[in-house]
Amino acid sequence: MIFSGVFAALTTPYAHDGSVSLSDLKHNVHRYNQTDLEGYVALGSTGESVLLTRAEMDGILITVKEAAKGKKLLAGAGAESTAETIERTKRAAELGYDAALVKTPYYYKTAYKPDVLIAHYRRVADESPIPVMLYSIPQFTGITLAAAEVATLAGHPNIIGIKDSSGNVQGVAEIVAATPPKFQVFVGSAASVYPSLAIGARGAILALACALPEKCVALFELVRQGKHEMARELQAILVRASKLIVSELSIAGVKYAMDQRGYRGGIPRLPLQPLHHEQKKRLTELLTTLEPAAVRA
Repeated sequence: MIFSGVFAALTTPYAHDGSVSLSDLKHNVHRYNQTDLEGYVALGSTGESVLLTRAEMDGILITVKEAAKGKKLLAGAGAESTAETIERTKRAAELGYDAALVKTPYYYKTAYKPDVLIAHYRRVADESPIPVMLYSIPQFTGITLAAAEVATLAGHPNIIGIKDSSGNVQGVAEIVAATPPKFQVFVGSAASVYPSLAIGARGAILALACALPEKCVALFELVRQGKHEMARELQAILVRASKLIVSELSIAGVKYAMDQRGYRGGIPRLPLQPLHHEQKKRLTELLTTLEPAAVRA
């Protein structure tokens, strides 16, 4: 399974009663289908996966698969136990997902030395019916998959790549240098897309692509076409957008930005909080400078 390009890390919309709104999720995916996004990640960090029940997760996986119209699909399958992670990869495979995105376990982080993480991922990859993509997101888990560990895991025939969301371009460069050419390195930080692509990353899996899919795809295409000056200019714009929308305002910011652009974002699930008035004002002003014709008054 070969991946490249930009994937949207899908959000999870909720109805007024707090339940997952599968109709709103379907609406969003149908709109994304009209863009040049390569595919979608369901049940990632941006999808508030840790706040969902197993039944809700299943409904989301089914809905995204049905709505995706041939786009490539990754399912967030990481859990705290190896056994649960394997079960989630098997369910994703049953539903027709192309690969499983598996974040590091983190609750007992002091026990998770490199050899423990390597053993965990090898067991998951041995049992998973679909390819496994590693997922390192230290800002949430407190655990980083270093280049040496990734290089070791890259030797497993069912581990095809990594999503590195650290935003550390040097770390991405070390992973690219330490792994074989067929190993697919993706980044999860919109602020680091251009430099990461320049040093060998294959693409990006982005929360920002939920609100600004066209601009995220445009950056990838400019790099692919060798238009580096234009790519650097667009990267600077996306750095500013990502800093406010994703880094500062987090999932609530992504969802509000989606609302302003005609998607169905809504509010996050408790204990996460919606934006207050001043935050909304700042975000709307930013979007108006980026996409004035597409922002709701």
